[in-house]
Amino acid sequence: MAAVQHRTMAEAALERLRESIILGELTPGEPLRLEELARQLGMSISPIREAVRQLEALGLAEHVPHHGAKVMGLDVEELRELFSIRLAIETMAVRRAAERFDPSDEAAARAHLAAYDEARHGADTRGAVREHTAFHFTLYEAARSGWLLRIIRPCWDSCERYRPVLLAEKGALQDRHEELDGELLEACAAHDPDRAAAALRAHLELASDIYAVELKGRGIFAF
Repeated sequence: MAAVQHRTMAEAALERLRESIILGELTPGEPLRLEELARQLGMSISPIREAVRQLEALGLAEHVPHHGAKVMGLDVEELRELFSIRLAIETMAVRRAAERFDPSDEAAARAHLAAYDEARHGADTRGAVREHTAFHFTLYEAARSGWLLRIIRPCWDSCERYRPVLLAEKGALQDRHEELDGELLEACAAHDPDRAAAALRAHLELASDIYAVELKGRGIFAF
């Protein structure tokens, strides 16, 4: 029971810290002091230490010898590389999902998409980030491949730090981003792998317009 409780607390700490990094509440380069985080989250140091190790594995934190961990810095070239990797593996996932999509997958995806829309237009960024992630992973889980999920997750989490701007309440590009999520869902529901792959690519490429300043005008996939 003690081991289960420790694991549960570590998972809760990981989710809290992960969201804080994604939403910019913990900023790039900020030290992750175990005692301070334990006090803020009302936990002992042990689950916090485990959560920080997991953040390092996800690429959201890095260990500095003799100084402990800190929030990983943002890197535009790394973002370009991550999106190229995501294009390859997530395309494989949505193609498989479209072939295997069943009514329960569709119902779950539609529920998350509706909740995402409500959160986004209610200026609830934290809720929008959660529901957007849940929507996409409902599609990826429909591929019925544990390996694909394990490969997608760290790339997705590393990109999450750039994602809140995509989920802003207003903006033509942000509206189009949400529309493409809907197109991706419809393609999977229609069991159309080619259309699902095209919608995913358009969904990822749209980010190049939103990140234009950071990418100095170059598209994410323009090598």
